[in-house]
Amino acid sequence: MLACAALVLLMTPGLALFYGGMVRAKSVLNMMMMSFGALALVAVLWMLFGYSLAFGNDVGGGLLGDPFAFFGLSSLFGTTGPGHGFVATHLVGTVPALAFVAFQGTFAAITVALVSGSIADRARFGPWLLFAGLWALLVYSPVAHWVFAADGLQARVGGWLVNRVHMVDFAGGTVVEINAGAAGLALALVLGRRRGFGRDPMRPHNMTLVMTGAGLLWFGWFGFNAGSALGANGQAAEVWVTTFLATATGALGWLVTERLRDGHATSLGAASGVVAGGVAITPSCSAVTPLGALAVGLIAGILCATAVGLKYRWGYDDSLDVVGVHLVGGLWGTLAVGLLASRSASAGVDGLLYGGGLDQLWRQAVGAGVVLVFSFVVSLLLGWLIHRFWGFRISEQDEVSGIDAAVHAETAYDLASLGGSHLPHRGGQAHAEARLPG
Repeated sequence: MLACAALVLLMTPGLALFYGGMVRAKSVLNMMMMSFGALALVAVLWMLFGYSLAFGNDVGGGLLGDPFAFFGLSSLFGTTGPGHGFVATHLVGTVPALAFVAFQGTFAAITVALVSGSIADRARFGPWLLFAGLWALLVYSPVAHWVFAADGLQARVGGWLVNRVHMVDFAGGTVVEINAGAAGLALALVLGRRRGFGRDPMRPHNMTLVMTGAGLLWFGWFGFNAGSALGANGQAAEVWVTTFLATATGALGWLVTERLRDGHATSLGAASGVVAGGVAITPSCSAVTPLGALAVGLIAGILCATAVGLKYRWGYDDSLDVVGVHLVGGLWGTLAVGLLASRSASAGVDGLLYGGGLDQLWRQAVGAGVVLVFSFVVSLLLGWLIHRFWGFRISEQDEVSGIDAAVHAETAYDLASLGGSHLPHRGGQAHAEARLPG
């Protein structure tokens, strides 16, 4: 569990590289700082209140854990003496409670960081951190309680989606992916479009960073999904394999879509397809067979490669396609349980295509829909309040000249020190933006 927690922790710096390479050179440090800042802040808040809200004994009809149940985590400390090998006295199942706390805390951190991709190039750092902290406590932790807090796991009574609706979400298709995607859409609407959106090319400035970040995300995803089995066991092995297959076919699905649509397959498409496949298999990895995992990933790659262009049609500026990849991929992966689940997998349910009828599908649809609406509405309100009373967006001048220098007094590439001229950067992000309308 500690090794898996470390793998998931690595995903947030990996996300920083992935996002950092996708923005323009004048924004890369700010983009990476949004991930690193979220990681630091959420770690503290998780220890104080977040874990209690998510996994404390229910105090609101399945909606919320007791915020003071494990305040400061002191109540979870304790081991028997060295003569007994320092055995933990507080367990979650068979896992030391603090290992479980650490593992779940890394989930909270990367979910918050994911949201930042939707507002790249135009958000002030201070207001972003305020939003990140409030969102972690008011949105992420309650949703984690609904979905992850099974009765008797840490608290006597847990959340309503897992215990009453019996939705299957093994590792966070709703809690992480739909949650972050809906919040990203809300913030993109609050902050508005970047200067030149839909007109100027805004291509990734450094594909080497993007590919490196995607590789770290792919690597960490095995801790993310297989670690959710809470043990080195047969279920973890099944989940590892289905995760591997879906991420692979996600990349292939995206590349084939690009090749047929645009005439070429890109490295950005390969990296994005891996992420799309990982997003979709996250909720369904314990419910589908290996053949089912191939289908989940392939369809995710095709769907997400198509969905990233919707922002031009509908007019919202989701800078790094959080909506197109995480919201769309999360919705597909969550609903895929109701379609492709097989009772032979460890989740033990049958989907529509395996003779289960609509029973599991409606449960998945309820969970996905509720999380989407809740996250979008609360995120929209939080973002609007911060923007109204503090100012979430940087000035037009700072956006044009470069957010790194304006906000952080730094630049990612000090070209002047090399004695050469400062060349204009091609700049930009987002998978669809190299194919501007017309």
